Amino acid sequence: MIHFEQFVLDNGLRVVVHEDHSTPMAVVNIMYDVGARDENPEKTGFAHLFEHLMFGGSVNIPVYDEPLQLAGGENNAYTTNDLTNYYCQLPAENIETAFWLESDRMLSLAFGEKSLEVQRKVVSEEFKEHYLNKPYGDVWHKMRELAFEKHPYRWMTIGAALSHIENATLTDVKDFFFKHYRPVNAILVVAGHVTVPQVKQLAEKWFGDIPPGEKYVRDIPQEPVQTIHHQLEVKANVPIDALYKCWHIYPRLDKRYYITDLITDILGGGASSRLFQVLVKEKQLFSNIECYHFGTTDAGLLTIEGKLVKGVSMTAAEAAIEEELNKIKQSTITEKELQKVKNKTESLIAFEDMSLTNRANSLAYYTLLGNTGLINEELGKYQAVTPEDIRNEANIIFTDSNSSTMYYYGDGQ
Repeated sequence: MIHFEQFVLDNGLRVVVHEDHSTPMAVVNIMYDVGARDENPEKTGFAHLFEHLMFGGSVNIPVYDEPLQLAGGENNAYTTNDLTNYYCQLPAENIETAFWLESDRMLSLAFGEKSLEVQRKVVSEEFKEHYLNKPYGDVWHKMRELAFEKHPYRWMTIGAALSHIENATLTDVKDFFFKHYRPVNAILVVAGHVTVPQVKQLAEKWFGDIPPGEKYVRDIPQEPVQTIHHQLEVKANVPIDALYKCWHIYPRLDKRYYITDLITDILGGGASSRLFQVLVKEKQLFSNIECYHFGTTDAGLLTIEGKLVKGVSMTAAEAAIEEELNKIKQSTITEKELQKVKNKTESLIAFEDMSLTNRANSLAYYTLLGNTGLINEELGKYQAVTPEDIRNEANIIFTDSNSSTMYYYGDGQ
């Protein structure tokens, strides 16, 4: 059981406190309710660009890292299609340094043509290195566009096109900041060797006077139900043919999410999973194969992807996957196999909860979802899944009309 207390400042900043006096450290985590799904389709990649810009200094603190390092701290951040998260860990006795740093860049991020140009170049180079010039780097650009028609999950966090970042203006950046990076759209989690009264005092001192901003209300185009199979063939300079298949699944707060999560573990959760055992070890059709989902807040995708063994045809590889999917659709999984993946899930949750940083991040995310208490409730939702649930959902998800397939061929084909 992870204990926490919550309160809200007058400007709308939600604050969660998790006391853990077994450690001398503290974590300050700020999660903003903005991700790539909130971008203008003609100006994508801005959420990720801000992950870089936020470390470029604020009006009163030219270099973010220096004061934090002097206080014995370290920091990082990440952006997804759904959210943006910044966190730092430091000795609890120096925690006010983190409040000072985070509040100053929320209040007065240093905007300038020079800093924008620097970070624009950094992100552009990242785009080229990882998505344009890297083998298979364009897979998810193409796959998302294939699978989604309307929802902004159809572009990646890095952005839909390199030109969107290259052409970003200072006005564009400022507008995005003041729309999303406001107290009313943020969650502050403080965890570790702290007390609730201490955090209240520091939160009021450093964040209380920041103007709240306007609450961002999403109006995201909803993805229509897919009714026909989508297919794409790609030829590229890659050494091995690869097969990618996706199916639409459920939003993060849907109870069927937990069933789907366990299905991915049954099919592709490591070397003991069904797909790996049969298609890699026994039939030797794939050199590697995985089944996973993206855990997105809105309805996302379940994916099977694999690299084919040289000489294996795409037709044979796909047929073998379908055969394994038919097994999970037609035969009820045993309690023993299901319990094995439940045990794995329980172990992963327990392992993640050992980290103070992970606990802080999870508390922020569950608060963003609307129920901080989910941090203590999710394991029970996994344990409640039955073998019949697995078979029923497999039959709903794994239909041809709900799927998108990409055949990714090497140049030699």
